[in-house]
Amino acid sequence: MASLSSPKSTALTRLITSILLLMCFTCWTCALDPDSAPGGNFDLSTWELQLPIGSPGSPETISSSDLKGYKNPTYFFSDSDDGALVMKVPGSTASSGCVTTTNSLHCRTELRETSPSSWSPNDATNKMMVSLIVVKADDSSRGTVIGQIHIDDSISSKPVCELYYNSDGDISIGVEQTLSGGDEAFTDLGNVALGSEFSYQLEYSSGSLKVAINGNSTTVDTGKLDAPDSYFKVGNYNQGSSPSRAAESSLLKLLLCISTDATTPAWISSLQTQDMGYPVQCGSVDQSFDGDLPGTAGTR
Repeated sequence: MASLSSPKSTALTRLITSILLLMCFTCWTCALDPDSAPGGNFDLSTWELQLPIGSPGSPETISSSDLKGYKNPTYFFSDSDDGALVMKVPGSTASSGCVTTTNSLHCRTELRETSPSSWSPNDATNKMMVSLIVVKADDSSRGTVIGQIHIDDSISSKPVCELYYNSDGDISIGVEQTLSGGDEAFTDLGNVALGSEFSYQLEYSSGSLKVAINGNSTTVDTGKLDAPDSYFKVGNYNQGSSPSRAAESSLLKLLLCISTDATTPAWISSLQTQDMGYPVQCGSVDQSFDGDLPGTAGTR
């Protein structure tokens, strides 16, 4: 048998490595498959899904291990034309009978980051980058929440911030000013027409909270929050009370960047089929996302 250091063994190792790299590259650059479950198009291995169904006070939750082949034809599925991840939520709780958590009056179809289950906002890099289309939004003043940074559940039941999109295409961010909540401060971020693709980025790094719409970044005040451990959420969290205005969003690209120091990037839960539309950075590595990604999905 050849030793581990033999030329034959080395060649075999290189061959295996090349095959693995090719498999990773193919995954990153493949087109979305309309016939696949969302977990076949997106690496959802570090997320869990909360749905607007289940028993009162206890919405159905799909674990990370079950998400790859999971789809719900009403609320969570791949678009039949382009394969985008579609997330739907019915109208008001009173009219639709949808299920909420004990701490909310509203229903959601929403992904929650699970690995890591939380991180420190004082770390060098904590970013979530999303490209999506909002197809329908409730006609309330804020509409639906399309992304969140949430305080670790052991600390508070409140979010750090919620990113809103309404039926007029107005985008705003609400930031809680205290751990107890109820004092959300709002910042208007612009307008994107309903049905138009756009990108957003939420970042809570080095103690600073930032939001960007199509690459235009704004730093927002976090009041007295004092950088609590947090996690990301993305999806469709309908804030309206209209009985007939269901909300629908289509997620096209999802990138999560977690890095505890400024020099070591770690890409998690990533899928990229096209340019994100603007350069973004993980750690000290700039990346324009034209198909190549540093790192491997699901690793830190």
